[in-house]
Amino acid sequence: MSEAVKVAVIGTGNNISALVQGIALYRATGSLVGIRTPVLDGLGVGDIEFMAAFAISPEKIGRDLTEAIFLPPNNFPRLAAGLPLSGVTVRRGLTDATGAERVAQELAGAEVVLYAAPSGRPETARSYAEAALRAGAAFINTTSDPVARERLCLDRFVTAGLPLLGDDLASQFGTSVVHSALLRLLAERGLTLTSSYQVNLGGTEDFRNLVEHGNTKLQSKLNALAADAAAAGRVQLAPLGYLPHLKSHKVAHISIEAQAWDGTPVSLDVKLKVHDPSDAAGVTIDLIRMAASALRQRRAGYPAEATALLKSPPGTPA
Repeated sequence: MSEAVKVAVIGTGNNISALVQGIALYRATGSLVGIRTPVLDGLGVGDIEFMAAFAISPEKIGRDLTEAIFLPPNNFPRLAAGLPLSGVTVRRGLTDATGAERVAQELAGAEVVLYAAPSGRPETARSYAEAALRAGAAFINTTSDPVARERLCLDRFVTAGLPLLGDDLASQFGTSVVHSALLRLLAERGLTLTSSYQVNLGGTEDFRNLVEHGNTKLQSKLNALAADAAAAGRVQLAPLGYLPHLKSHKVAHISIEAQAWDGTPVSLDVKLKVHDPSDAAGVTIDLIRMAASALRQRRAGYPAEATALLKSPPGTPA
């Protein structure tokens, strides 16, 4: 059995709640339900050890990680009746571009730093990347803020011999993944795309934040669909919608209009409903193990195997 990966988490929101609870559940039950890769480079889903956590909410700072993940505004449900204390006390996180040295010292011993704070704070995201760099840890950016796409930042991780993974999760079964698959299917079957759109509604704090700071997310979603040349200029993305009563659910609508043989019309409408945090955690667990494996194998920079799990890897527009 491989040595457990020591992980520090930045942010203690819904996505971290789903990740922490899910790892505990899989470790306790041995279930394989919903797991994409049971073992990755010798690391199982349960081979994760949380050793540090950071947040900016005063209510969460000073609490145990497994207490903080259930505090408002988090609304991801409890997966089991009891979750033991982790022994990890949530520390004060960064609110601006300063303080990287202090955080770097508190990251001592971490192999992987998982950045899962809300999108829309690019300077803060890069400050945490700087802290990970100084601490000698791999860095994963799950947000749409450009970090791995920043050439200078990626070059510094390469020079330091450290992995950098990002940007923005392609959720396990999210709107972009489903939309892209449908567009590819149209092309493979010889249909001509006429027009398409997607609408995303959610009730998490991240959705609320993205309604106000959605520019990088919009570009990231476009990056995820850009692989299909036929989609260029024919796919529209509606602004994200925040509906608190949806809680941790995301509801997405995808519409596709196309032409088949002889120009006859084809119309497809899809509704997708998922727990958005679980959708993220199902991918994050693989990214953590990829980052740890790359670090232990001394593979610096961006590991190509992460591309299928990200919307905006290096080389895509910021």
